[in-house]
Amino acid sequence: MRLIPAPPGPDRPAPLDLADPTIHATDDPHAAWRWARAHAPVSWQPTGGLGFWSVTRHADVRIVLRDHQTFTSERGTLLTLLGKPDPASGRQLAATDPPRHTRMRAPLHGQLDTAAVARHAPMIRARVATLLSDLPEEGVVDLAGIFNRLPVAVLGTLMGLPDADWDRLTRLAMMAIAPDDETWQLPRGPVATLQRAHRELFAYFQDQVRQRQRRGGDDLIGTLLALQVDGAALDPGAVLSNCYSLLLGAAVTVPNVPTAALLELARSGDYGRLSAAGPRLDLLVEEALRWASPANHFLRHTTRETELGGVQLPAGAPVVVWLGSANRDESVFVDPYVFVPDRQPNRHVALGGGAHYCIGYALARLMLTAVFDEFFARVAEVRPVDGVRHIRSTFAAGFTHAPVRVTRRTSAGTGGAR
Repeated sequence: MRLIPAPPGPDRPAPLDLADPTIHATDDPHAAWRWARAHAPVSWQPTGGLGFWSVTRHADVRIVLRDHQTFTSERGTLLTLLGKPDPASGRQLAATDPPRHTRMRAPLHGQLDTAAVARHAPMIRARVATLLSDLPEEGVVDLAGIFNRLPVAVLGTLMGLPDADWDRLTRLAMMAIAPDDETWQLPRGPVATLQRAHRELFAYFQDQVRQRQRRGGDDLIGTLLALQVDGAALDPGAVLSNCYSLLLGAAVTVPNVPTAALLELARSGDYGRLSAAGPRLDLLVEEALRWASPANHFLRHTTRETELGGVQLPAGAPVVVWLGSANRDESVFVDPYVFVPDRQPNRHVALGGGAHYCIGYALARLMLTAVFDEFFARVAEVRPVDGVRHIRSTFAAGFTHAPVRVTRRTSAGTGGAR
């Protein structure tokens, strides 16, 4: 295993380019992060003639995520924008800092907070039940293929998008998230794949926005159109950019969490015991989020010279926080490489932190709770099989294929939410 740079010395390992999406599909970034937390928690990572400061410890990651005055989001939030200006700066929630971010976020938060999304619980459970309705009595199923369809089915309903468009939107979202992965890559390569996904998604949402402008609506797109910031409505490009961001955020977060958790429960042999016991789903969801850490990284830039983890960073420096590393930090989590369904406390950062904490947090938790509850009610046992493939992406920590062998319950199962 190759590891990220350390101070020079006789045991210095060869560098690992964590900006290379192939590493996250074929190698073990957790081994690199574990070494980095111990020896070089804030270190310079060269990549492709550029570079960034790589941050791996939980405490330092939290500082970067929470201190928007020192670590800005407005120069890009993902490694794909390293060395380039972000066209969404100041227009998209993810690429806008407070106080403007706060004023943009408030109306959307009103439709996506815990109380607001609770009324959608029956719809979400019905969507999950539909996805799981074709599970065999005994046989191999692809968890990634099942759960990848859930986010657009739910968010599409909240955004007022036609059912017939959901499969296409799911594929376009995955092309945007993982253009380097052969599952979604076009023949002309990753750049062409990303450009096609951007172009088609923005064109699609432009049509949806025009429809809302003609007939109105109280869905999420209608909320964006009605949003006033500093006395002015969002311009059309900002509305489209935020629609795009909402879709991609859901596509990254929701499918990979239950997939990662169920794969680990199958590997450890703990699935049958856990599902029969009726676990506390609220705790299970948080541990699944920690375990999966579906958003792999976030990029920030320093606004001024600052110190982080004992390292002096210059103004304007790109800083990448690795959420998967923070969520395995031995100084915060007991047995961090063990999946503990009832882990307490669980101070994971899977959904970010600070002003940019995931705006869809309540919706994500509601979906994940429904997924585990409905799956446990239907499936008595899950066993590992060969063929698991990780997404080739620096951003999404997930799976293109996640086959397991399932055995259905012979009668109504636990469903065990507590």
